[in-house]
Amino acid sequence: MKKTALNQIHHELKAKMVPFAGYEMPVSYKGVIIEHENVRKNLGVFDVSHMGEFFVTGPETIDLIQKITSNDASKLVDGQAQYTCFPNNNGGIVDDLIIYRFHAEKFLLVVNASNIEKDWEWINQHNTFDAQLTNESDDYSLLAIQGPKAVEAMQSLTSEDLSQIKFYHFKVADFAGCEDVIISATGYTGSGGFEIYFKNQDAEKIWSAVMDAGKDFGIEPTGLAARDTLRL
Repeated sequence: MKKTALNQIHHELKAKMVPFAGYEMPVSYKGVIIEHENVRKNLGVFDVSHMGEFFVTGPETIDLIQKITSNDASKLVDGQAQYTCFPNNNGGIVDDLIIYRFHAEKFLLVVNASNIEKDWEWINQHNTFDAQLTNESDDYSLLAIQGPKAVEAMQSLTSEDLSQIKFYHFKVADFAGCEDVIISATGYTGSGGFEIYFKNQDAEKIWSAVMDAGKDFGIEPTGLAARDTLRL
């Protein structure tokens, strides 16, 4: 079973750990209801580093993405994200995903953890374009920092004005003393906030900084169970 870069921290926090999509993941810490209500009122942080990250680069990147996804990615501008699906050949879906446009020749596709291998094969199967794919899923960590106090609590960690990042937009900026962090105004909780992508070697440093910055705002580690109830 795979482990995220923050696995040891979850054990130290005495999280209830369960197998999920091939990873050992925290399902809860203090309890689902407590964590759910805290995200609604204050701020919660989820380790969702099991998600998959595929980078697509090259002059025909948009042509590949337009072929394999159901939404219109040509409408995206630099720094914008889009929810979409990989349709299959039978009127169904291979997977859903989020697309991030950095510039015309660089996109990021974030896919579900349980479908990383399947999605990777599907995309490559249809890549007849001048577009290069790299699977960096094992190199990146991802935190979802969610709740109405997210902007106020996290602002001290970055020079980027978090209040100016619109929903489903993102910036690549400094965060917690680390460079080139993707700060995305996305998330599945319905309570606002950010999802931040960074290299595994920075995971413990960023986790500690996030928890310290949020301590006066009621931040709590939050598990996958509350993530599901918040989505509902």
